[in-house]
Amino acid sequence: MNKGLLKSWKTDKGFGFIKSDTLEHDTFIYISALKHMSRKPKVGDTIYFEVATQPDGKTKAINCRIEGVAELKLLKAPNQKNNNQPHRIAKSNFASSFLVKVASITLIAALCFYAINKYNTHSSSQTPVITNDLATNDDLATFDEKYPKVVIPKIIIPKSTQNFTCDGRQYCTEMRSREEAVYFINNCPNTKMDGDRDGNPCERDTRFKNEW
Repeated sequence: MNKGLLKSWKTDKGFGFIKSDTLEHDTFIYISALKHMSRKPKVGDTIYFEVATQPDGKTKAINCRIEGVAELKLLKAPNQKNNNQPHRIAKSNFASSFLVKVASITLIAALCFYAINKYNTHSSSQTPVITNDLATNDDLATFDEKYPKVVIPKIIIPKSTQNFTCDGRQYCTEMRSREEAVYFINNCPNTKMDGDRDGNPCERDTRFKNEW
């Protein structure tokens, strides 16, 4: 296990370099190597890491941790045992998410019911009684001017953003979009889509040329 200081870090691209007295060259590090930490890295952090050689001969840091920063998997609530905590956290998150969805659907249904009821009440109270069997064009024009149509506002539910998941894919040819490729190099291990390590994957893939 090596120890070094985070010499530089590009937050927008999710990578940086570690300087260690035990290594001849600075070591490249991805944000995905520290995704289990409770906060993001910053310049000056002491990093414990191992070095792995990639297929192209370049090295990168793996099995990393930040000195003095807790790991997410080690965080636990008071008076709870470690072996029970992951299950309880997952169950709590599921229950919370389910309640939020139910509350949202209930609120939307209530708003729709209120709007429709308001519209029906307004229409029934404002509709005039026409005594003649047939209404003339003048009657219809006067009716439209006096009783304009009520427009019920639409309740727009935002579409959920597309989610990507690490599923073992590593190469540009396996990506469906540049956005997906960026997600994979920032969050998934062992990707091979950014040879020059500038944070921009699949730069030579002509399929994504319109996305740059």
